[in-house]
Amino acid sequence: MSKLVIVESPAKAKTIEKYLSGDFRVLASVGHVRDLPDNASQMPEKYRSEPWAKLGVNTEKDFEAVYVVKDASSKKAVAALRKELKDADELYLATDEDREGEAISWHLVELLKPKVPTRRMVFHEITKSAIQNALSATRDIDMDLVQAQEARRILDRLVGYPLSLLVGQKIKYGLSAGRVQSVSVRLLVERERERRAFRTGSYWDIDAELDKSGNNFPASLRSIDGTRLATGKDFDKDTGKIIEGKDVLLLGEKEAKSLLDTLKDSPWEVLSVTKSQYTTSPKAPFITSTLQQEASRKLGMSARQAMSIAQRLYESGRITYMRTDSTNLSKQALSAARAAATALYGAEYVSDAPRIYASKSKGAQEAHEAIRPAGETFVEPKNTGLRGQEYKLYDLIYKRTIASQMANAKKTRTSVDLKAEVDGKELVFRANGLQTDFAGFISAYLESSDDPEAELAERERLLPEMKEGDKVDCTAVDASGHETQPPARYTEASLVKALEEAGIGRPSTYSSIMSKITRDERFARKKGKALVPTYTAFAVIELLEGHFSNLVDLDFTASMEDDLDAIARGATSKVDYLHSFYRAKGAFNDQLKAGEEGIDVGEARIVHLEDFDAVLRVGKNGPYAEWESDGEVKKTDVPEDIPPADLTMEDLEKLYAERAQWPKSLGVDPETGKEVIVNTGRYGHYLQLGEPEIVEPEDPGFYKNGKPKPKKKPKTIKPKTASVPKHIHPEEITLDEALSVLRLPRIIGAHPEDGEPIEATIGRYGPYLRHLKNSRSLENPEQVFSLSVEEAVAILNKPKARRGGQKVLKEIGEDPDSGDMINVLDGRYGPYVKLGKTNASLPKGTNPDEITLERALELIAERRAKTGTKTTKKATKKKTTKKKSTSKKTTKKKPAKKAAKKTTTKKTAAKKKD
Repeated sequence: MSKLVIVESPAKAKTIEKYLSGDFRVLASVGHVRDLPDNASQMPEKYRSEPWAKLGVNTEKDFEAVYVVKDASSKKAVAALRKELKDADELYLATDEDREGEAISWHLVELLKPKVPTRRMVFHEITKSAIQNALSATRDIDMDLVQAQEARRILDRLVGYPLSLLVGQKIKYGLSAGRVQSVSVRLLVERERERRAFRTGSYWDIDAELDKSGNNFPASLRSIDGTRLATGKDFDKDTGKIIEGKDVLLLGEKEAKSLLDTLKDSPWEVLSVTKSQYTTSPKAPFITSTLQQEASRKLGMSARQAMSIAQRLYESGRITYMRTDSTNLSKQALSAARAAATALYGAEYVSDAPRIYASKSKGAQEAHEAIRPAGETFVEPKNTGLRGQEYKLYDLIYKRTIASQMANAKKTRTSVDLKAEVDGKELVFRANGLQTDFAGFISAYLESSDDPEAELAERERLLPEMKEGDKVDCTAVDASGHETQPPARYTEASLVKALEEAGIGRPSTYSSIMSKITRDERFARKKGKALVPTYTAFAVIELLEGHFSNLVDLDFTASMEDDLDAIARGATSKVDYLHSFYRAKGAFNDQLKAGEEGIDVGEARIVHLEDFDAVLRVGKNGPYAEWESDGEVKKTDVPEDIPPADLTMEDLEKLYAERAQWPKSLGVDPETGKEVIVNTGRYGHYLQLGEPEIVEPEDPGFYKNGKPKPKKKPKTIKPKTASVPKHIHPEEITLDEALSVLRLPRIIGAHPEDGEPIEATIGRYGPYLRHLKNSRSLENPEQVFSLSVEEAVAILNKPKARRGGQKVLKEIGEDPDSGDMINVLDGRYGPYVKLGKTNASLPKGTNPDEITLERALELIAERRAKTGTKTTKKATKKKTTKKKSTSKKTTKKKPAKKAAKKTTTKKTAAKKKD
């Protein structure tokens, strides 16, 4: 009896096939086989004239979704599955156990229309026992889960598609907005507003280096004559002054330094020693959000990277399912974790009883177990054969899981107060110590923090034994000034944590949201790990706050998640919910119409910043500011590397002064009589020959019937321009140098072998030689103007340097899929990222030193998409090797064409449930 099993990915198929008998065939659908159309042109002909066609959702009839098989790979996959199903006696749908997986199974049934018994099998780890158990406990497709996924997909389309068009029309083409994305961006903008409104407070303190019996230890001044010294916590963030009513002493620089003169030589005495013992408990095993947070803190991974690597580990049978918000561990996993901890650290390091963790996530529902190593026994990281990023992430998961079942850590905190007298004043210093009495779980794992001070507070610091009345020596004292700091910007880790705590988003959404808001730096750019919102982000959020305030409200968005969870439980009707959100009076559709009519483009592009006298706008070429000063209207571009919280009027004046130096006339070109100008633009300094010329068209004449032909518009001929070479300073360039650049390419002479000209020029990405179809990069721009024919021929005769041989500007990190290193190289056409055989140029203006691993992966993915070398295609070729059925069957053209015609309007059991 032939049995067909369908999963999402070739890698997953290969792993599962190892655990099944020869009666089973395991094939991959390669992700979602159907989806809503991208636009009206992908809709079936009969729907294209409908007013809702661009949405792909019939908003006039129960929000029925129109699904299409869009891309060629999905069409081939469906054709192969359909053909394989003809020979099968049973069909098993083994897609992931969350909403997305359930929906993929339903879509497969809708497309394949199986006439054989069809069973849904679910598992959260790919091991032999898990697969066998899943086969013996199959079920029907859960239509509540399908409806919940479909409601989310439709809701995201109803909100995201028209809202993205709106912000694109009103602010800047190509922008996007979305149900969870926009709330996430608002959090970044709100934090930046807080930073801008923050007022800095200044204070001083004194640190001492003390000695007791040859043991040095630090202490800090706490009080003078019984009054506590002010610290950063005592300042009002809105005024930069001490909070009213606080009984603290604000120490200034002058007073602090005056105390140093006699403090070192004063007698020091121990006032008191306080010891307190406490215990700390291990954190719960990983869920999706905490895995992303810790992978960011400890390994420097983006949310997208962490999930990509975790997916690979899951599909290879190394860990359990990685999209989960449950902290639960099965009995098998509890036993495995405790056994591993006992073997590694001893029985005394394991908790007396299994630890059970309650899920804290508001909507915990997606999968039924935490992320942990797969199997009945956990394989130690060193024995897995993993390498690179996969090894690091598995190691993190392994240690976190076994630590969750280990004993509490026991610590002792010691506080020693010491006094010194200066000029009749009693100064009290405090030394803090921390000692680990029993390491317990921290022997295996200690969670990181986004707050550096919190991490420092938990570091072990040993103090010498002291008692009240003991004398100590002072070996050094130092006064230092401090400023209060604004609230820290979000990192990916802290943003995911904030969304999770607010009940916004679900495990399957966090990594994609992080990618969307950082892609192309449209909404946020990374400064180290911090996410800095762009000026465009400010404009978009201001528009949404003014016209769609509920969509960027945290409570409203969280309530939407709760409603969608209720649909998953079967407690709420999908159609009723979508109607109340979209079509009811005053609902989103009405807001959208009002926004389309009432939002002024000029106003929408203005960014409002606190205490800022200029008008700041977002233009198609970036942000710029206009203001009046001394009766003069000034205007300048605003570079994105000045964060919105830090931009001042002084910055604008400085930018304007730099810009006001240009343009400069260098003189007149004797050949053309045109003026040669050096100017500055968005991408740097450039040369210009003459001014734009308007050419009137010739008289078009008449048609044969005597009627005059329509007149053509005048043509504007742009002047010749060229970038100022990097080796020439714009302020020092001479007329002769400028003319040499403007007249490029320079003909060096004829090649001695064929008489064809050899040219030297400076292209967009640097200087190079050109002879027919042969070209070579030059080491520096000066060679363009000085090379002789002999020197040029010698360079052209050298072997062409391979891209891999170019200078490595920066090692970015390992590719999460292949483990290969991704580098930034300096090539002929400028800097580019390289992974394997794929090279992707950096966008113009990108600093190679600031390129992140996530951004590099995006550039690689975009390049592969353009060249047709998609990662899914590579995975299919690499992973589906057994019996070679997938690759062989997807090459059939006829079934693929038949599948391409397949479109469906959903009228299914999902509707019956409403």
